[in-house]
Amino acid sequence: MAANSTVFSLEGKGLKLDTAEDLEAHIGPLRDMQNIEEVRVLGNTLGIGACKLLGEVLATKKTLKVANLADIFTGRLLNEIPEALSYLLTSIVNLPNLRTINLNDNAFGLNTQEPLIEFLASHVPLQHLYLNNNGLGPHAGINIANALTKLHAKKEEARKAGQDVPNLETVICGRNRLENGSMTAWAETFRLHNKVKEIKMVQNGIRQEGISHLLSEGLNHTTDLEVLDLQDNTFTIMGAKALAKVVPSWANILELGIGDSLLGAKGAVLLADALSKGQNQKLQTLRLQYNDITAAGVKALSTAAKANLPALRRIELNGNKFSEADESIDALETLLSKRKEEFGDDVVDEDAWGVDSLSDLEDDSDEEEEEEEEEEEEISKEERAEKLIKDAEEAQEEPTVQLKDRDVDDLASKLQKTSI
Repeated sequence: MAANSTVFSLEGKGLKLDTAEDLEAHIGPLRDMQNIEEVRVLGNTLGIGACKLLGEVLATKKTLKVANLADIFTGRLLNEIPEALSYLLTSIVNLPNLRTINLNDNAFGLNTQEPLIEFLASHVPLQHLYLNNNGLGPHAGINIANALTKLHAKKEEARKAGQDVPNLETVICGRNRLENGSMTAWAETFRLHNKVKEIKMVQNGIRQEGISHLLSEGLNHTTDLEVLDLQDNTFTIMGAKALAKVVPSWANILELGIGDSLLGAKGAVLLADALSKGQNQKLQTLRLQYNDITAAGVKALSTAAKANLPALRRIELNGNKFSEADESIDALETLLSKRKEEFGDDVVDEDAWGVDSLSDLEDDSDEEEEEEEEEEEEISKEERAEKLIKDAEEAQEEPTVQLKDRDVDDLASKLQKTSI
């Protein structure tokens, strides 16, 4: 590695670094780097001693912008991770230029969340957060969201003091079983951090009440949103109605992912009608696979694409309820092929264009959906709010295993005291 490089990487080496001595054999180049901007240690497994030393070295790197700490605790004992994580986060919390933190694929959950919560509530420069596949659950999900809400207040205080503070722009928090119980907290987070540009919360077990609340009370404020991915949660007609109301407020949206979410035949038409209002002129990618969408929905989407979505280049409709020979599919394919030709040599990614439309013709959803819609319409907004509150209370009552290591508490306390 060149001495003047801005990136230090141990990525994917599969190293088992238990102690400071284990890490020392690999960290020499990092010590010597004066203008480092990114560190990548993902794909190794670090123990407490190794994390302590890594943290000490990183604390001296004031130019650091990106810390990729994904998948660094594989095979570690539950009681190791909080202390190891505390050493790392305590060390980097005051780095003035650290704007991106990636902690994907680390098993945190309830027992190891405290150091992370303290960091997220305190690190004012935070701009891009990656927390995918961390085993959080709804209780920890509430605490993470609340920490980000506190971060907003910290950012505002810093701005009033004359500091140049970035907005929180990226929140990736998928595969974390956030469920309905944490959606009130997350809606509040996005209401405040309303300059966010990218949100991905896929496969979180969020049901229609939670999705509706997230959209109606949180994401309706995120008018700068460019990428939203809520795939593999549950919308039904309730979530579809909330989505249809909010979509026109996203004038900058480039990519919208609602696949595998039980949007339904009527929900698809509602979404298409919302897109037909002409407020989403920049939309390029629409993911709607496995949603029980029928020919009526495809026709409405085709009409919207032609008249009101001039930038659309890809639409995913696999696994829905229409014939592959549907004339609306042909119309979509013709439209997008023509647009691709217009781009000509500027087309770089072939996969970013076209229609995915392998279908499932067992159309047995209409009657069930009508019954479901009638049931959901009977539920008032107040009743839905009460249900979400109950879900949140139940989430907060999840049992927490008490950690006996006093060093963990001491480190969390130190993190809080040293935060900017």
